[in-house]
Amino acid sequence: MWLDVGRRLVRVRHYDARMVVSLSWDAEGVRECAFVTRCFSRGALLDQLQMHVVGNDGAYRTRTVCFDGDGREVAVPGVAADVATGSVGPTFGIVRPAVPNTRVDFSPYGQSAFADAVDAVQSVDLAYDALINEVDAGKMRVFLSDVMFDQKRTKDGRRVPIPFGKGDCTVLRKVMSTEDTIQEFAPALRTEAQGKAFRLALQVLGDLVGLGTNYFDLDNVGYVKTATEVSSDNSALIRNVRKNENALEGALAGVAHALLACARHMGEGLPDEGVVSVIYDDSIVQDTASEKRQDMDQVSEGLMTREKYRRKWYGDGA
Repeated sequence: MWLDVGRRLVRVRHYDARMVVSLSWDAEGVRECAFVTRCFSRGALLDQLQMHVVGNDGAYRTRTVCFDGDGREVAVPGVAADVATGSVGPTFGIVRPAVPNTRVDFSPYGQSAFADAVDAVQSVDLAYDALINEVDAGKMRVFLSDVMFDQKRTKDGRRVPIPFGKGDCTVLRKVMSTEDTIQEFAPALRTEAQGKAFRLALQVLGDLVGLGTNYFDLDNVGYVKTATEVSSDNSALIRNVRKNENALEGALAGVAHALLACARHMGEGLPDEGVVSVIYDDSIVQDTASEKRQDMDQVSEGLMTREKYRRKWYGDGA
């Protein structure tokens, strides 16, 4: 959360994992956090450290410190050292992949979706290199007799053929041969077997990262599919999307609460927001129309209340 006290503005900034330093956390999540970034003041490059910590009154405060290249603290005009936010909830949101961290116990940081698929990534690289090398090594070779080459005399009077160049690996010279002046050789390619190995490596990679075996599959193409068919064919991908949406919802709701609390603290006349929920829009792998139709049928049959339907799809309970 970035606050402009002078203009009474609240902005949300994005920081990647390299800029985030957790200060206090437990099983419920991160309570205090610091964010490190770069800024410029009067042409000088500075490191800016902004800490979101809980004050003595229980509300969050942002404390900002800037350092020069030698690590000395620098006062920057217009940057407040300590600002009260008025928010009792965290003024930041930590977004992590929905993957359990199996590397470091009790870590506040998440784990990459590719952490358990390093070997699979290497196998994809190996299979791809083998496929390309097979094509490169299987190029047609042309063998030419000595009589097909121009010759030149050396300083000692010997006649030597003029080569096409050291980089030419497709035209070769047959030494002391006058028969079959031009002979072609085209080795059989094993691209089909190499392609199958490459495709298998891609399928294993997709399965290990939670996207399903069809996500990276090269041959998984065909006619245009509906969202329902895509969901059926990519069940692993859909489950992974749902898990990440559920993990993201808490961070988005927390930032929304903090944003409104900071705005009210700066004098904005905003009402209490109540419960904040996140409704994800339709996507290529989510058939929202079918889900709405199913919920409407449940309302008609009395299995779902109208209030629950409106709260789910319109964000209210009227």
